[in-house]
Amino acid sequence: MTARSPLTPRRFALTLLGLLAATALATGLAAWIGAAPLDWSQVGVEGSNAAAVLWDQRVPRILTALLAGAILGMSGAALQGLLRNDLAEPFILGVSGGAGLGSALATVLGLASLGELLGGFGGALVALLGVTALATRHGRVRPLDMLLIGVIVNAFAGAALLLMQALVDAATVQRILLRLMGSLSADPTQPWVPYVLAGTAGLAAVVLARSAQALNVLSLGDDTARSLGVAPDRLRLLLFVVVSLPIGAAVAATGMIGFVGLIVPHAVRLVAGPDHRLLLPASALGGALVLVLADTLVRGLEPVIGTELPVGIVTALLGGPLFIALLRRTSGGG
Repeated sequence: MTARSPLTPRRFALTLLGLLAATALATGLAAWIGAAPLDWSQVGVEGSNAAAVLWDQRVPRILTALLAGAILGMSGAALQGLLRNDLAEPFILGVSGGAGLGSALATVLGLASLGELLGGFGGALVALLGVTALATRHGRVRPLDMLLIGVIVNAFAGAALLLMQALVDAATVQRILLRLMGSLSADPTQPWVPYVLAGTAGLAAVVLARSAQALNVLSLGDDTARSLGVAPDRLRLLLFVVVSLPIGAAVAATGMIGFVGLIVPHAVRLVAGPDHRLLLPASALGGALVLVLADTLVRGLEPVIGTELPVGIVTALLGGPLFIALLRRTSGGG
């Protein structure tokens, strides 16, 4: 990590206020833009079509984008710090794939929405712990091994999801496809989504904020961290569980949206530095901003191209080239 001046209250406040203002502007833009224009003079009229479109469709979708983006950005920053790996991200490490598989399995078994949430959480946790365990040699996590194993986990999860599609009815196939591609389309049968995302994100944010200084110490290496009173293995286990909960909820609600957790922490780190006391909340705001903008682009393009693209395609197009550049830099650095 590059050397930075110590974190000051002024830099902390200015960074978060700037991101908050940008996110607020993006939220207003998202409410304004859609597949069909709104008659804003009718928005406040109860029972009007404009009010139904805004409050029943756009607002829940915007909230889901804000919360899911915050979860992905914050989780990506936490995983990169825990693993000291610039390429760590829920999608790349197979965590999103595990969550998608667990959630889809609950759907196929006919479990209710709570079952899908628990399946997503369990799948995310098993994938994260499994990838980490398989990539650990002599007490050290090997970053490139994690990437390779994450690719295998994602391939396995994708194959299992395709197999499920061959065995279930058309409605379930549609839900599984949305998990594969990532979509923020509001599902009227799942009004719980914003509440569960907010609850799991809030819990993770509190625990991560309390662990921010320990993550800073962990960046110095496991041996140094132990000498300074931080237990790396215990910290990783705790935070793996903590980040798996909101990731599982996000994947159960929106499907596998990749690369937000990769793009955002790197962009934030360039501006705000590596201190996790600022990096974590700034990555949460940055993730919310990026996903709201990506979804706004998707909805704005719908009248032009005649269909709504899954938002996961947009984030993959943005994040794929960055991932390749980071991988080349990491490999070149030995």
